[in-house]
Amino acid sequence: MLLLSSEENMVVLGALLSIAGWVSLYFALCHVNGRRSSEWNCRLVTLLHGILAVSITAYIGYVDGPWPFTYPGTKNTPLQISAMLLSLGYFVFDMAWCVYFRTEGAVMLAHHTMSILGIMLTLWLGESGIEGCAVLFGSEITNPLLQARWFLKQTGHSGTPLAHTVDALFVLLFVLMRIFVGGTMLYCELISPRPRFFIKCGGVAMYALSWVFMVDIVRFAVRKSKSWHKQQRERQQAANGHERKTD
Repeated sequence: MLLLSSEENMVVLGALLSIAGWVSLYFALCHVNGRRSSEWNCRLVTLLHGILAVSITAYIGYVDGPWPFTYPGTKNTPLQISAMLLSLGYFVFDMAWCVYFRTEGAVMLAHHTMSILGIMLTLWLGESGIEGCAVLFGSEITNPLLQARWFLKQTGHSGTPLAHTVDALFVLLFVLMRIFVGGTMLYCELISPRPRFFIKCGGVAMYALSWVFMVDIVRFAVRKSKSWHKQQRERQQAANGHERKTD
């Protein structure tokens, strides 16, 4: 029989409470927001998680410390553990939701799977929590923009200046945080002697997945640019035609 220490028991209990909390929040939103679709309510949960995760991990990285680029592989702090448990519960909930409703492809499911395994490994080892929180911050900071884009589309505002601004900010922030800052974080992780080999492998896998997302985002940006230029030409042609009629 496998016996767990009191600290490990607390982590397991925290994970179960986190899962129960996110599931309860989702069903409460479905009850209150009965006119909306299941995806609408799920994305509200996702939006809340993104805001909470970014706020907590930003405080950890910039205030509570240690600085993730300088001290990777250090022992987990209680606040780091709490932040990872919060996100672990959400990822388990969202993974189950996506599988049940079949709304996401293999890439997003792979992202959720690696996030769950990475957090569990960090909690089990009791170290590298600061890197885990840094990864959560970098991956979730674009989440509110992604959800805002979906809500704007659902409410008929996909072609508005606000929607274009959200799209542009999402692309810029993704490239900055996932590719440039994430690449720097991975480099610091790999050259440091402290982090375990499995943690370094997880970092490489997450960064590689960011590039997979990056390819999709570049394609989206190209389509968006072509569509915008086409609309501009049509408006110019319409304006020119109107001017000729009024001469």
